[in-house]
Amino acid sequence: MKQPLLVFNDKGIYCAQADVYLDPWKPVEKAIITHGHSDHSRWGHKQYITHHRNIPIIKHRLGAITVSGKEWGETFQINGVTFSLHPAGHIVGASQVRVSYKGEVWVFTGDYKIEDDGVATPFESVKCHTFITECTFGLPAFKWMPQETVMADINDWWSANKADGNTSILFGYSLGKAQRLLKHLDPGIGPILTHGAIENMTEVIRPMVEMPKTRLITKDSKKEDFKGAIVLAPPSAHGSTWIRKMVPYVTASASGWMTFRGARRRRAIDKGFVLSDHCDWDGLLQSVAASGCEKVIATHGYTDIFARYLRELGYDARTEKTQFEGELAEMETTKETQANA
Repeated sequence: MKQPLLVFNDKGIYCAQADVYLDPWKPVEKAIITHGHSDHSRWGHKQYITHHRNIPIIKHRLGAITVSGKEWGETFQINGVTFSLHPAGHIVGASQVRVSYKGEVWVFTGDYKIEDDGVATPFESVKCHTFITECTFGLPAFKWMPQETVMADINDWWSANKADGNTSILFGYSLGKAQRLLKHLDPGIGPILTHGAIENMTEVIRPMVEMPKTRLITKDSKKEDFKGAIVLAPPSAHGSTWIRKMVPYVTASASGWMTFRGARRRRAIDKGFVLSDHCDWDGLLQSVAASGCEKVIATHGYTDIFARYLRELGYDARTEKTQFEGELAEMETTKETQANA
């Protein structure tokens, strides 16, 4: 029986012919990295290969590493296997990995979304025989509104809070979500203030993306600095002593999980905006169809439900366990947040 081009083992997704891993979760000799979130780019590999826009991001997160950068669509060979990176639309520098050997083509999506957010390079559909896809939001209940609509709601919310004399605190992951929000906030409403974790990552990304000016919140920030302002903070800052000086304030979270009211209640958030850097149900199905694939492997999210539905559509679909966690992995720990406050 022929060995599959890519297999899943205890270290990650492995291409034996090339002796290379895709987004491995344990240290390996050579790793192709799709993007900068912690569940996909981990410390300890001897050699990293990624899109050149992801290099400053993972260096900021991981420190001194040996890394080489590739351009979109640039092919490179390792022991006869041809690889190339293609836009995933997830966050800045996020890639899908195309793997080709002896006429067989696999695509590993990493994390992705198909809506152009004006920040990440837009998703590009890549033809393949086998499609390895995330399905973080692989339930029919997840259906995204257009970004333009959601951002208009956020700006209106901010404006109303300002009129009521409240500071607006908007929670979003420091890598990806925060820059997407910042890109489309209306600086004409008031000042945009940032938590240290978000400010530090935004400074890494600014050379690649034009975004409004921000002001870092420090220990010296005064109560009047927050009047009429919106504050961008990581989710783990919620409930910390860091936000006490912003009273009176109103909180909101921007996440795909805000689809469910219970998620907002559990987080004790005043307002939820449904905005995700992952595909919704329709986006996932559209991407599978556009790939022209015959086989689908679902790696994380609602894998069983999504794979079962694909089998009903006639695909050869199955699931594989990984250490990828979707939006859950994009949350900073409270310890990291306090260190950057």
